[in-house]
Amino acid sequence: MARPTFSIAAAAALGWSALAAPAMAQNNMAQGNEIVIGMSVTTTGPAAALGIPERNALEFVPKEIGGVPLKVIVLDDGGDPTAATTNARRFVTESKADIIMGSSTTPPSIAMSTVANEAGVPHFGLAPFPITPQRAKWSVSLPQPIPIVGKVLYDHMKAHNVKTVGYIGYSDSYGDLWFNDLRKQAGPMGIKVVDEERFARPDTSVTGQVLKLVAANPDAILIGASGTAAALPQTTLRARGYKGLIYQTHGAASVDFIRIAGKAAEGVLMASGPVMDPEGQPDSALTRKPGLELNKAYEAKYGPHSRSQFAGHSFDAFKVLARVVPVALKTAKPGTPEFREAIRKALLTERDIAASQGVYNFTEKDRYGLDDRSRILLTVKDGKYVQVK
Repeated sequence: MARPTFSIAAAAALGWSALAAPAMAQNNMAQGNEIVIGMSVTTTGPAAALGIPERNALEFVPKEIGGVPLKVIVLDDGGDPTAATTNARRFVTESKADIIMGSSTTPPSIAMSTVANEAGVPHFGLAPFPITPQRAKWSVSLPQPIPIVGKVLYDHMKAHNVKTVGYIGYSDSYGDLWFNDLRKQAGPMGIKVVDEERFARPDTSVTGQVLKLVAANPDAILIGASGTAAALPQTTLRARGYKGLIYQTHGAASVDFIRIAGKAAEGVLMASGPVMDPEGQPDSALTRKPGLELNKAYEAKYGPHSRSQFAGHSFDAFKVLARVVPVALKTAKPGTPEFREAIRKALLTERDIAASQGVYNFTEKDRYGLDDRSRILLTVKDGKYVQVK
């Protein structure tokens, strides 16, 4: 498979590596002859389990679309919104990016969206984040929206007679999104939230929060976290003797979660995108072929069972671009405001864009563009993910 041309700068979380300067100069000279894409992801720090697969998946995307080469610049933001903002501003001012992507978690994705909407550059978020009216014009989000994936968890709770639920999640916008959705959707289903606990992404202990949850004795607990940090409440709950159902969000769907959580991962119930099990989809499913394509290539290089929810997000961004870029090229050239506007408009007109994580139909009001085809429910059995039918 053709591979993209990269200018990868290993930028520090709060700085800009000198390695990026030559790439920027090359981009400026090549305006109009290539499509410049700036991607800021988290390849260091607590969320590296998300950003590394997102970066790795770029090895399996096309190096040109519509006959025009792609220039992909990849930078690390360490999960820091300030660093993500710096990276995004460099992309739009120095590299004259036609498109920016990122980041791997919610707070830096919000930061990048703000820059994109100030500059008028299409932005593809790689983490769920709230797309307010101020950020809606230029941003879309590739991951599944929380209300859609949350529903599959709450439906399972109701089917298994869960009446009370406890919550432990990040003390940031990702944790807020999940807690608010839990109350909004589970409450009317007759499921009462009996305790809410929070923790910071870098925390190394949640014993105090877990003791409060165990004391509340809910029928089930939802963990609103992502990456390897999602394993911390999981292992602590089991170590403290909690026997009830434990649910995890699609932010935790990676082999690293099982590696860190170990035996405590057994029996967890986890929302995920269909990329984690395309083999279990019918031949008619539009997500089956892209999912198999990505997983075959990814696991051939990174080993059996290395497939990743997060690799699917960046892979799918290029599936979307493969549909919208040829449309934009009919009216404008890369490196111009007209081209960026043409991409923005094409995102709203192209229908049923099949990808590994769902079928995208973006609208002015729906910047996620996904439906129930974008979610499945997983559990862990004998150290491996299996789909809950």
